[in-house]
Amino acid sequence: MRCPYCGAEDTQVLDSRPVEEGFTIRRRRLCSKCDRRFTTYERREIGKMLTVIKKDGRREPYNRDKIIDGLLVATRKRPVSREKIEEIANKVENEILSEGENEVSSKKIGEVVLKHLKDVDAVAYVRFASVYREFKDIDEFTNELKKLQDQEKDGS
Repeated sequence: MRCPYCGAEDTQVLDSRPVEEGFTIRRRRLCSKCDRRFTTYERREIGKMLTVIKKDGRREPYNRDKIIDGLLVATRKRPVSREKIEEIANKVENEILSEGENEVSSKKIGEVVLKHLKDVDAVAYVRFASVYREFKDIDEFTNELKKLQDQEKDGS
């Protein structure tokens, strides 16, 4: 691992510990050249294991960053931490991988994201749903809000 400060390749691992429910390894490192410390994260590579089938039929490797980016947009100016966003992304990945398929539709991924986002922030949920479900008019938007309100009243 190269040092981000001086570019030296000789770094020493000082500490390793699991984070994000054990799906990521956090490593504290020390550069032997400049003596600066830095942190790296190691997570499984899913892109080679999983193919996403897009709405138009194209296939592309799974990309976690797309989920994170969508969640960042949906939660902009909302009280949702980066850690919570990472947690949602982990839950989405785990749920999709647990099905044991090599291919998954982008629609399925979006639905799983919505399922987990609903419990975190209702405004972010509606924002994500409006883009993901491509609301065509205000009626579709208000229908989604009504469903969300009804579910909150029912306690589900």
